[in-house]
Amino acid sequence: MNIVITGASSGIGYATCLELSKDKNNKIFALSRNLKKLQSLRAESIEQNDNPIEVLSFDLSQADWEELSRFLADVDSIDLLVNNAGLLYNKPFLETEKSDWDDLLAVNLSGPALLIRHLHPLLKSSGNAHVVNIGSMGGFQGSKKFPGLSAYSSSKAALACLTECLLEELSPDGISFNCLCLGAVATEMLAKAFPSYKPPMTAQEMGKFIADFGREGHRFYNGQVLPVALSNPG
Repeated sequence: MNIVITGASSGIGYATCLELSKDKNNKIFALSRNLKKLQSLRAESIEQNDNPIEVLSFDLSQADWEELSRFLADVDSIDLLVNNAGLLYNKPFLETEKSDWDDLLAVNLSGPALLIRHLHPLLKSSGNAHVVNIGSMGGFQGSKKFPGLSAYSSSKAALACLTECLLEELSPDGISFNCLCLGAVATEMLAKAFPSYKPPMTAQEMGKFIADFGREGHRFYNGQVLPVALSNPG
């Protein structure tokens, strides 16, 4: 499988990359803004699994699509895309600025949307591609909401809706779309939102789940927004 994962330099994205690299039939292309951490990921994939992950420092909010095309120049298809990159601000609604909303939407909504559009020819070439959008329980309809996360949760809710919309437009191209709304996982992002909260799941545990779902989930689900949570924060 040819696999592209965003937000790969830490937490869930990092763990998902390492889990998928255990299979030497997988060729993984990891994207994140933090090149130093990406280089650590590559080194770890070689040391642990003898399957080097290809890495690119890439900012979804200011994407250089020509650079991404060069990075993937030798790839003729993409079988799995995991849109894991995310941005979170914890700020009361009445204190949010337009720039806060612009930043969050650029990373959590328009970034994944434009990436899917850019990679569409490669996803179509797969014939059975799976796009997994990583949402949040904060953006899952009917879930408990938390003060300070209105902008973040709204952007993740929009990503969930985008998943359903893309099913209608792009499923004829042999592409499946699902959104996993994650609950509390031990990551730096969660620690910023809930400093005193101890989550019930590690990034490694969730990374393994996402890796398994990315490989097989589209056999059972398509166009679904699925809660993945043992508890509500997140």
